Amino acid sequence: MQIEDDTLLNPIEDETLLTPAEDDDETGQLYEHFRFVADPGMAPLRVDKFMSEKLPHSSRNRIQNAADSGFVHVNDRPVKSNYKVRPGDVVTLMLDRPRHDTSIVAEDLPINVVYEDQDIMVVNKAAGMVVHPGAGNFTGTLVNAIAWHLRDLKSYDPNDPEVGLVHRIDKDTSGLLVVAKTPQAKTSLGVQFFNKTTHRSYNALVWGNLVEDEGRIEGNIARDPKDRLRMTVMSPDSGIGKEAVTHWHVIERFGYVTLIECRLETGRTHQIRAHMKHIGHPLFGDERYGGMEILRGERSATYKAFIQNCFKTCPRQALHARTLGFVHPKTKQQMDFTSDLPQDLDQLIQKWRGYIKGTTRDTFEER
Repeated sequence: MQIEDDTLLNPIEDETLLTPAEDDDETGQLYEHFRFVADPGMAPLRVDKFMSEKLPHSSRNRIQNAADSGFVHVNDRPVKSNYKVRPGDVVTLMLDRPRHDTSIVAEDLPINVVYEDQDIMVVNKAAGMVVHPGAGNFTGTLVNAIAWHLRDLKSYDPNDPEVGLVHRIDKDTSGLLVVAKTPQAKTSLGVQFFNKTTHRSYNALVWGNLVEDEGRIEGNIARDPKDRLRMTVMSPDSGIGKEAVTHWHVIERFGYVTLIECRLETGRTHQIRAHMKHIGHPLFGDERYGGMEILRGERSATYKAFIQNCFKTCPRQALHARTLGFVHPKTKQQMDFTSDLPQDLDQLIQKWRGYIKGTTRDTFEER
């Protein structure tokens, strides 16, 4: 199960495998983690069932997700989860990072804790910090920092998947995340995310002047077959990928870019980033989804210099997980949190406000 941009961390299942690494793996290379050869006398068996029997700590659903992401291979070729394994088939699990000791080591790293009690902790992650160890980032992550922060809590084991972060956001996305200190808290919060009863909204600066003031985007999220480091949008009727729905509304217009709020009805990897690109309005500064190019505006050297200055001011996708709401797992009280825009995103917006003051609004394109 995955959230946004966020990945929901299931408190029951093994989390060290079968999920894509953070989006800073630029190699596209796959590494073999497990290899199994089907017995000569074996009857044909679906590959997801075959692997769930070989990997008892990973659920069949998670194996199916791995197959959908191109990580399950038979005889050196990726297969879907309904492939029938036959005698002699060589089945491998190929992941986007090499095998590595995934033990979480506590590291004294700065984190912004906005709320904490005996059961949960809410943190405001800075852009640039990877949430969980993965390819090229086995240290220096938010999980390592949380382990240090809770190092004196004997009941908290950072290597126990039944506690810890309940969901993720991308490395270059800033904003709010909730941490469960107890298995009971993680189970409760996980159920809330799965049942879509949590409240989460993001602020994003996107290219273009959206015609409407609000809208709804529906389209399955799947890994892009042309670029496995990026997600793409498929028709809801295609049977490919996972259902995804994003609601958005305009906060402020700047002519060539628009500040919007996005509310997630579902949560899939890179959901907002992929959905906004799909409707022709990529996130400003989102290099992976085409937002680091000048997509709207003037041809003048002055305008081009202004945009380059904006890219330097906020050198990442302009996306911030601004609000987070859920029911406290023990007290059953509604908990709601809001985080201010980080400095880089706030300065970027201020630059655009200053720019449109000196520009005639009639020159702005409506797209």
